[in-house]
Amino acid sequence: MKLKSLKLVCFSPTGTTKAVIQGIAHGINQSTVEMLDITKPEARDYQLQTSEDELLVVAVPVYVGRVPALVNEWLNTIEAHNTPTVCVVVYGNRDYDDALLELKDIMKKRGCIPIAYAAFIGEHSFSSSETPIAVNRPDASDLNHAELFGCKINEKLLSVSLIDHISDINIPGNYPYRGETKTWIVDFIAVSDKCSHCGVCAEECPVGAIDLENSTLIDKEKCILCCACIKCCPQNARTMKPGLVKDASIRVSENFKERKEPVFFL
Repeated sequence: MKLKSLKLVCFSPTGTTKAVIQGIAHGINQSTVEMLDITKPEARDYQLQTSEDELLVVAVPVYVGRVPALVNEWLNTIEAHNTPTVCVVVYGNRDYDDALLELKDIMKKRGCIPIAYAAFIGEHSFSSSETPIAVNRPDASDLNHAELFGCKINEKLLSVSLIDHISDINIPGNYPYRGETKTWIVDFIAVSDKCSHCGVCAEECPVGAIDLENSTLIDKEKCILCCACIKCCPQNARTMKPGLVKDASIRVSENFKERKEPVFFL
């Protein structure tokens, strides 16, 4: 079957998920491509509608083994009509747990027909020089895998005449889903006197949790612990305070050093 366009959806506070979905799109090699990056709050005001002659690729990060709550909320506004869909999760080298199964279920409920799935690795949000976790991933090897996955998707679509001819695929996971969709409400970011209040962190925050005028003011109720503000600070003025998040970063860094590789379900 031939499709008229490719639609990409991603949530990517630190850029890893976006890099993966772009690699997949390169492999699919569709001439008409639309990217919807829902990382910024204003982008999530848009409601996506898709049809049966488009291919939809949705890529989301894994938070504590699940699809992040705010992403889940937005995905549940999609209006699809028998749209062939690729489900992708990106995790920080620990485990993707039930997130891929959860994403599959969400997309099916919205009128999508999932045809392929993948789990990729990205540098963990909690990764730092003190607690390195999957540093610089996705790397060249990961992106090569992403492009190959895209090529395989294209081959699969060309091998059938109708979407109904594609069989369902069993995805690892559990019911009820394990893990939590809500993140801790915790004061975990230290801001040093190197902070110039340039506003970069506030602009990059996916939930608008940082005050535009005073970067030391953080709304803990909104914060999703993505650490985008720490990673984007041009002055390196933001770090983790001792506490729950710092302890978690140490545990993951110590216990999940062995490199994991992307997996496909086609």
